[in-house]
Amino acid sequence: MELKDILAISGQPGLYRYIAQSRNGFIVESLLDGKRSNATASSKVSALSEISMYTEGEDIPLAEVFTKMFAYTEGKQAPSHKESNETLKEFFGAVITDYDRERVHVSDIKKAVNWFNLLVAAGMTEFRLPEESEEQTEE
Repeated sequence: MELKDILAISGQPGLYRYIAQSRNGFIVESLLDGKRSNATASSKVSALSEISMYTEGEDIPLAEVFTKMFAYTEGKQAPSHKESNETLKEFFGAVITDYDRERVHVSDIKKAVNWFNLLVAAGMTEFRLPEESEEQTEE
């Protein structure tokens, strides 16, 4: 399972793994319960490999955020996204010390932490972007 195949669908809880193209959209599988469904072409869908977080410098890809979270938690789950706002901000600040506190809202942190926990629960241990995967394959 690669990060480019993991999708967030607006209005739908959790994350989904891309399975195949269908006539009116595509087939996805929920990471929460493994159920397959059809995501219509009109759904707002984002691949996690295309999302980034604001920092004081350059934006960093979500893959890098997840890699840092994985190292910080030593491969375990992060605090629940239902923890207090202060707890989540403190955790996120320890992981990404230079995140832009003005532009990254608590809701963004909650979403990132929730997604990270879903991916770890699904057995994901590496969070690479598609280019990084291709470079390692070529070597």
